[in-house]
Amino acid sequence: MHEGAGPRPRWAGPGTAAGDGLTRLARGRVGRATLPAGRVSGYPSRMERLDRQIAFLLEVDKLKSVFRRNLIADGSRTENDAEHSWTFALAALLLAETAAEPVDVLKVVRIALIHDIVEVDAGDTFIYDEAAKQGQAEREERAAERLFGLLPGDQARELVALWREFEDGQTPEARYARSIDRLSAVILNHASQGRSWRRHGVTKERVLEINSRIEKGAPALWEYVRELVEDASRRGYID
Repeated sequence: MHEGAGPRPRWAGPGTAAGDGLTRLARGRVGRATLPAGRVSGYPSRMERLDRQIAFLLEVDKLKSVFRRNLIADGSRTENDAEHSWTFALAALLLAETAAEPVDVLKVVRIALIHDIVEVDAGDTFIYDEAAKQGQAEREERAAERLFGLLPGDQARELVALWREFEDGQTPEARYARSIDRLSAVILNHASQGRSWRRHGVTKERVLEINSRIEKGAPALWEYVRELVEDASRRGYID
């Protein structure tokens, strides 16, 4: 996910790589090379549509092999992106009462399920690694074009819009979603006794700085996180 300040730049206009990619996506032409040979051009049949949906599902199954830096709660191994998305979706459902504004919870769950799909191509960017964030937006833009472009045009546009909404963080749902996204890593780090924090030299001050945006979407969760980080410090989980 993109960690830069402010909304991510929009798709560029026609004549640029990003702009032409979005044009192809809007017309439903991206990803047709993945279909079996012999299909008739023009409006896709029901089977062609299903072919594209299944191709997408199989491609994003690779998310299970994209590993994050934090450990799962028992500390036995690192968490993968698919597991993170599941935890994010479940937490969004359970903790909706903490949202700063009324939100469409189902929409937030849908955002949670697709928000990291771009990492199939772009890889996970460690939130505390400033050098790795260089070029992240461009990597993820290219990934969104290719991966969502495997879908039928209407679904591609819908999921790109959800992904974009999350990245921009300007709606109540996006603000709440971004808060939950950050919460999940903090609670897992605390549960695993801060091993990932210590391994990567992450300090208490850095954790509070990076995660302060939780307050915007869920003030009660931000208070909880601050107390959790203080507890981690007292226990020696973090410097």
